[in-house]
Amino acid sequence: MSDVPNLPLWTPSTRRIASTRLDRYRRLHHGDLTDSDALWAWSVDEAPTFWAEMWDHAQLRGDRGDRLVAEHPDFWRWRFLPDAVINVAENLLMPRGGAAEEAIVWRREDGASRSLSWDELRAQVAAFAAHLRSIGVGPGDRVAAWMPHVPETIIAFLAASSIGAVFTSTSADFGVEGVVDRFGQTEPVVLVAADGYRYGGKDFSCLDRLAEIVDRLPSVASVVVVGHLADDPELPELPASRSIISWTEAIERHAGAGQAFVALPGDHPLYILYSSGTTGKPKCIVHRSLGVLLKHVAEQQLQCDIAAGDRVFYFTTCGWMMWNWLVSALGSGATIVLYEGNPAHPGPGVLFDLVDELHVTLMGVSAKFIDASMKAGLRPIESHDLGALRSICSTGSPLSHEGFGWVYESVKADVHLASISGGTDLVGCLVAGDPTKPVFAGAVQRPAFGLGIEVFDDEGHPVGPNQKGELVCTTPFPSMPLSFWGDIDGERYHSAYFERFAGVWAHGDFASWTDEGGMVIHGRSDATLNASGVRIGTAEIYRVVEQLDEVIEAICIGQEWDDDTRIVLFVRLAEGTELTDDLIATIKRELRTKCSPRHVPALVRAVADIPRTRSGKIVELAVTEVVHGRPIKNLEALANPEALELFRL
Repeated sequence: MSDVPNLPLWTPSTRRIASTRLDRYRRLHHGDLTDSDALWAWSVDEAPTFWAEMWDHAQLRGDRGDRLVAEHPDFWRWRFLPDAVINVAENLLMPRGGAAEEAIVWRREDGASRSLSWDELRAQVAAFAAHLRSIGVGPGDRVAAWMPHVPETIIAFLAASSIGAVFTSTSADFGVEGVVDRFGQTEPVVLVAADGYRYGGKDFSCLDRLAEIVDRLPSVASVVVVGHLADDPELPELPASRSIISWTEAIERHAGAGQAFVALPGDHPLYILYSSGTTGKPKCIVHRSLGVLLKHVAEQQLQCDIAAGDRVFYFTTCGWMMWNWLVSALGSGATIVLYEGNPAHPGPGVLFDLVDELHVTLMGVSAKFIDASMKAGLRPIESHDLGALRSICSTGSPLSHEGFGWVYESVKADVHLASISGGTDLVGCLVAGDPTKPVFAGAVQRPAFGLGIEVFDDEGHPVGPNQKGELVCTTPFPSMPLSFWGDIDGERYHSAYFERFAGVWAHGDFASWTDEGGMVIHGRSDATLNASGVRIGTAEIYRVVEQLDEVIEAICIGQEWDDDTRIVLFVRLAEGTELTDDLIATIKRELRTKCSPRHVPALVRAVADIPRTRSGKIVELAVTEVVHGRPIKNLEALANPEALELFRL
């Protein structure tokens, strides 16, 4: 270990700490606990009380019930507040403790804009819920959305939730196979689809694919078409057994409908999310109503400091769990800000323009966006005001040390940068931010409240700081999936999380603690390189290589070679740059010096593109399969599947 002290990039002032929702919560409920570290320890030791307390603190609407927990020998069968009755839509549409003037503000890359007041949002949700009821949709039925990131998608979700239907969505840029692979498993009775979407200055029609999708989804009895590119789109012809209606007509038919919320058990399914599915059909992960709401309330109010009147923006699509997370911010009385389109169109600073224009208080982006902005030489600190911005959240992949530094040097010096990590599996975070604690480069600040987070070695023993291992959760938590759709005996569910270590949630991340109590995510466990018996996180390599001016981004895999595994590194180079022997030597030297000799790749190749999922994550496993000559089972999960052809060695 180095003797040089690890100095924080940002430390909140005493006044700022006292103003946070987290510290107010601590003072109000646990004045005997000195800080958030003590509060986290208590929240894990007394998890049932903590989650019940979050219900009360957030003033959730519904009946909490008397029992705090129903324990079970199996980790995944624990139930928090097992007698609770609640409706998530009611809590998101009628937050207690006040609300911002606008509920939703939407912007598109071409400057198109809309906003909805709370009354307008509630009226449209009531109207669409009435439409769903009029065509026979009831509790447990699935309502699917193949949609861009627009207010109608949120309205459809809230309407479905209000009547107890189960919502499921994917983004409009998915092709026929990607949509059918997902919705074909969960069998929706209603499909909400847009006539198209805009991205990178171009319009893309969805109507030519809609008829084929409906034909391959026999469960769909009714289709609702949202006019997004055109006010009055021409509806495709469908068989007489399938009804079709425009969104506008459905809303107008039921204008003035009364708002009604079906009271539901806490374990009632809220929505179904999908794994990326890059190596096979995606898993269909069913999430429970109360568990998700409790988890989001705790994360957003305590660890992201979201309050009534805030403006919360997260760059996402309807096919990524951050969409679901963003919608939940309505429950804290915040305005949610939607951006549809390319985050670099018409220019690389467009999202910072949005933050300024709309006085965004929390900006959520991917680590790749931060790295790309840094590579592009952006300095919003010089070109933008960003006066309202209190928090920046980064997720999707580990944020590099340099990315942390760029935020404080080039975006805003006094801002809470929260690198967060979790996933679709829990619709939230295992480790997240803390607005009352310092921020250190390269590290997630702390475990999520109420979750017993550890790093295990291969034998299942907890390890100390700076030792790499498996990120696990040793305690049950409310937003564990209810089930996998169609997994009758729970075998796939158990295999996904509990096969690695008995009675412990193994998340699949390779991680280590820091000396300050934070955590470094080194990459996915299934993508961890194992060269000569030493496990290496891919993020460690990317951090070094992507700092070179010549390298835009990189992806590395382990290739089976001579009865061992060799590291193969692929780099996408800056325009006009060639992969010369000198550049290869520089890459290897940097990795040897800044990491170790074992991090040095045996082979370095240049590629014109790197394959990624539609939520922007690079796909090491798919590249590994291609390199080994094995077939990729689900190309529809990728935004640019053609890029895989570049990796055939």
